Amino acid sequence: QVQLVESGGGSVQAGGSLRLSCAVFGYTYNSYCMGWFRQAPGKEREGVAGFYTGGGSTYYADSVKGRFTISQDNAKNTLYLQMNSLKPEDTAMYYCAFRYGHIDGGLYLAIAEYKYWGQGTQVTVSS
Repeated sequence: QVQLVESGGGSVQAGGSLRLSCAVFGYTYNSYCMGWFRQAPGKEREGVAGFYTGGGSTYYADSVKGRFTISQDNAKNTLYLQMNSLKPEDTAMYYCAFRYGHIDGGLYLAIAEYKYWGQGTQVTVSS
């Protein structure tokens, strides 16, 4: 059973930075996809960033391109999301997600493609 534990959320002023972490436990194969998602109050959950270990490619929502960076530290079994130039509209609960194997069609930001989810970490950006 794969388990994910997010941390690193908090409150920051617009223009600031935060780095989210997601510790991953219990995975048994080295071919997998991971992603960061977020959900603001009253809105649907949306994909923010994702990657596949097999190809090494990263994928970003248009709203965060150039500001957010997804990365992984294999030695620490940890996924990161570096968030720079934060905006009030980035305020949301942020979740990391995991699935084995690749995702057809490049749908690395599709919620339905991921099987395992963390509990979330809150990010609040004030203007």
